[in-house]
Formats: sequence, structure tokens, C-alpha cells
Amino acid sequence: MASQADADLTFMSNENVDQKHPQNKKDRLTIDNLLQVQSDPGDRELVELARLIIRYRNFPGARDIQKDLTVALDTWQLTEEELYKKTRSIHALGTVYRRTPSGEKQDWT
Repeated sequence: MASQADADLTFMSNENVDQKHPQNKKDRLTIDNLLQVQSDPGDRELVELARLIIRYRNFPGARDIQKDLTVALDTWQLTEEELYKKTRSIHALGTVYRRTPSGEKQDWT
């Protein structure tokens, strides 16, 4: 029979294991597109970056994605606060996540 101390050690060791986010594959494609924008990102790129930074903040894993989000932010010479200020203005207009004329759905997961 395992002791409580053994159970606690097993739990603690699992906390340090990096997890793979369920949206990892889809997000990787978006991030790769963001990394191609070297300057003057559009509204869509700004809100996507902000959305992904929030999604992966404090996520226990996806270190490559977290690193690339920081690279995009640095490339565009923005701080997180500046990014969020811009995206709040964009969202106030309410046009970024509308359905496109081709019927493309937006991913809110």
C-alpha cells in the first residue's frame, strides 16, 4: 500500500511535466504566420497575438510557442501593455472576429 508521502511525490513530479495544449497544432500555424510579419502588423495580427499570449500565459508547457509569442511582440517593438491598448481599441470597433464573406468561422477556443 502506497503512503501519502509517495502519493504526494508522484503528484509533485507530475506538476513539472510540460503539457501539450489541445490547440497547439492550430496555434502553431497562426504563430508561424505572425512571425512572418516583420513590421506594421494589421488589426488581425495584433488581436491574434494578444489572444494567444493570454491563452498560453501560465500554461505549463508549449515553451516554444511562448517563446515565439515573445519574439513576435519584440519584432513589432511592442510591450504587452501597448499591445492590449491597441487591441482594446480594435475590439471596440467590433470588426475583427466577424464572419468573412466566404463564411469562414472564427476560432474562439
